[in-house]
Amino acid sequence: MTQSNGRAAIEWSKNERQNEWADLSDGCYILRTNVTGWTPQKLWQAYIQLTQAEQAFRIHKSALDIRPIWHQTSGRVQAHILVCFLAYVLWKTLEQLCRRAGLGDEPRRVFNEIANIRSVDIVLPTRDGREIRKRCVVRPTEHQAILLQRLGLRLPSHLKMHDM
Repeated sequence: MTQSNGRAAIEWSKNERQNEWADLSDGCYILRTNVTGWTPQKLWQAYIQLTQAEQAFRIHKSALDIRPIWHQTSGRVQAHILVCFLAYVLWKTLEQLCRRAGLGDEPRRVFNEIANIRSVDIVLPTRDGREIRKRCVVRPTEHQAILLQRLGLRLPSHLKMHDM
């Protein structure tokens, strides 16, 4: 960037080597590996599984709103890995349900829609000062009901509440 007369001017040029590379690789992946004896299809499948495993670690941070934890003990590390594994299993289960229901193989859109289903607590005071609490699931929208029906899932009318 240069300045003249109090104004900024931007100078730029094309990187021809980068343009040549972009033209040659447009729409292509190049996988580099030291594994021998695998077919290109098997290498690609292994690569996709790796990206899915990495996505599982992102799922628990974004979709499940679990933030990174600084682990101090091996037990906590193992617990974190378990949570990541369970998130991955749930995600793959939803993916299979979506595929079987003819909803494609990207469960994120279905997850985002179903995530909007809420529950409410109904609190009824009694004459003797106690409260009766009941947690109820809000009726899904028409769109959510169709998704749930296609996935073969039923919402409970209420949830059991446990003291913690």
